[in-house]
Amino acid sequence: MHKYYHRVQNIAGNVLTIRAEGVRYGELAEVHSRRGTSLAQVIRLKGDEVSLQVFSGSRGVATDAQIRFLGHPMQVPFTDALLGRVFTGGAEPRDNGPALTDNLIAIGGPSVNPARRIIPRRMVRTGIPMIDLFNTLVESQKLPIFARAGEPYNPLLARIALQSEVDVIVLGGMGLKHDDYLFFRDTLDASGALARTVMFVHTAADPVVECLLVPDVSLAVAEQFALAGKRVLVLLTDMTNFADAMKEIAITMEQIPSNRGYPGDLYSQLASRYEKAVDFEGAGSLTILAVTTMPGDDVTHPVPDNTGYITEGQFYLRDGRIEPFGSLSRLKQLVNGKTRDDHRTIMNAMIQLYAAYRETQEKQSMGFRMNEWDGKLLKYGVRFEREMMDLSVNIPLESALDLGWAIFADCFDPIETGIHSKLIDAYWPKVAPAAN
Repeated sequence: MHKYYHRVQNIAGNVLTIRAEGVRYGELAEVHSRRGTSLAQVIRLKGDEVSLQVFSGSRGVATDAQIRFLGHPMQVPFTDALLGRVFTGGAEPRDNGPALTDNLIAIGGPSVNPARRIIPRRMVRTGIPMIDLFNTLVESQKLPIFARAGEPYNPLLARIALQSEVDVIVLGGMGLKHDDYLFFRDTLDASGALARTVMFVHTAADPVVECLLVPDVSLAVAEQFALAGKRVLVLLTDMTNFADAMKEIAITMEQIPSNRGYPGDLYSQLASRYEKAVDFEGAGSLTILAVTTMPGDDVTHPVPDNTGYITEGQFYLRDGRIEPFGSLSRLKQLVNGKTRDDHRTIMNAMIQLYAAYRETQEKQSMGFRMNEWDGKLLKYGVRFEREMMDLSVNIPLESALDLGWAIFADCFDPIETGIHSKLIDAYWPKVAPAAN
């Protein structure tokens, strides 16, 4: 039988402080007040002083509210019936469907012991050349998408959700505009991809504590699907909103701020979520792709700065494209040597020639005289940007490799590409195609 506490010591924002014993960090509680019953979560313990964040806000909660601790942390149901459904950050139905109450699992558990992990060995195909060809996404990898405000990172995530060759998509939205939430839901539904997707969505109008729950709820469900043998891709947007929610609560709790007001444990909080990415021996895998917006396009901002030390590379989204310079998948070498024997060569040659194209663009803008080689580079750069970098391009890896050879043949002589003659003999088009 659970004990009721009848006196609230302090109310600051949406945080209540009471005195209680035998309570655990992260434990759930029911707050009974004149407005009804609300859920709350323990967010700080200091001796017998317990601080709780009220999910629905503290408006209408007085100091005579009754509080009952439930004896367990936040839980989420796990069942195949989750697929095709949309929930709030607190795992309540957002799609007017029935509530799920069976097979409850705790969220926020520890990540897999590093000694039990296996080396990643399979790529996640997305149909996007700038990922598949140049910075291959690998199962169990954790990668952020760094983008400034206004970049189409949510449409990019939606395309990845539609096209990725995985079994289950878990989409976690934090601080989404209502239009962005509807965009994800309608896009996935119209394509049929919603049937393999679970969505946990916190909008900007929802209580801030639900924003903190989204990554843990999403990853707990994804982990269970992976243990059941599924290849799971977790898409999170936006981890900067998650960090801002932590900062807001830390300020309410009067914690000593760190860099730019963020809590001192920002790195640990981010790492505990990203480290959930894993490939289980004899089961499935869990891969994480998370948007991190950069305020003021500043990569030294605490959130992207800390993220870069945790993850295995990053994608930079600039001007509506995945930027080839700066973007990096540190695990790509584990898989791109097993795809096709020309994969690495095409990847390296195309990037080198694109870098030369960028230099030629600078020469042209400063009025330098262009020679024949510069003309070839300018022609190549235009085709590369239009047919490889444009995010609307949707082709399999093998078709992207063939397209790379076709672009080379249209713009250069074989010797000018710097590619080994053995691969030239095997893959160079016999008749150079006309430019598109």
